[in-house]
Amino acid sequence: MTQPAKLQTKDQVEEFLSKYDDFLFDCDGVLWQGSVLLPFVKETLELLRSRGKRLIFVTNNSTKSRKAYTKKFSSLGIEVTAEEIFGSAYSSAVYLKKVVKLPADKKVLVLGESGIEEELESEGIQYVGGSDPSLRRDITTEDYDKIVPDPSIGCVLAGLDLHINYLKLAYALVNLQVPETLFLATNIDSTYPTNGKLFPGAGTISAPLILASKRQPVSLGKPSKAMMDCIKAKFEFNPDRACMVGDRLDTDIRFGSEGGLGTLFVLTGVNKEQDILADNAEIVPKYYLPKLGDIYDLLK
Repeated sequence: MTQPAKLQTKDQVEEFLSKYDDFLFDCDGVLWQGSVLLPFVKETLELLRSRGKRLIFVTNNSTKSRKAYTKKFSSLGIEVTAEEIFGSAYSSAVYLKKVVKLPADKKVLVLGESGIEEELESEGIQYVGGSDPSLRRDITTEDYDKIVPDPSIGCVLAGLDLHINYLKLAYALVNLQVPETLFLATNIDSTYPTNGKLFPGAGTISAPLILASKRQPVSLGKPSKAMMDCIKAKFEFNPDRACMVGDRLDTDIRFGSEGGLGTLFVLTGVNKEQDILADNAEIVPKYYLPKLGDIYDLLK
């Protein structure tokens, strides 16, 4: 397998930048860690914009909508538009509206946070569950009789749910036992990297349902082809002139590679240098850097 090229000099960075017109960025672990912006990220993004590069921010975090993400960027001193952000919650909403064309009289049962709800609303899709406070409680003996398949539910959508409980899982599983009910996941990441640590990811929400229902969800986050198809359709870029920048090999780098894009791996998140240089490495980026801000640092 071809070894990745480490960008270490100004000339190498200049050559790298000349190859691409569009840059797709993962967020946490690439641009920031938790609420802390990584060094020279703002300067690097401004440099890319000044050279006419198009920036697209692609995240698997479904807890925030595009609108919420613009506020986070702004709080870190970076101005972006909602149109430049493509999250797994939005990807799921687009998939339901444009691809499977969920009937208008059907609702989505959401296991997740307000980010999913906001994106479903943006596409005019009805939903239940999600942040509904009536479901944020322990299950009772009365619930076992009351929980039955709801004929108005056409889809179960599982994302990262910070208030997951047995009641929500029971409600979802009963509806998934109806064969016609769609089963989608915003993403199936096993972990969620933030604040320099790993926490349970959205995949830990859908996993119990996969085990119990014996059904596999369609994943609408990285590295799924469904998400890449949605992004390509919206932004209409040439994959040969686009580069995916990420910190995670099994999502970001696989996503870029399988989508026909160039790939830049940074060492500020989940995977480390030894993971891409090992003889048995299964996923290898085209380029790598210790941190994204090195682009600006090497060129200044």
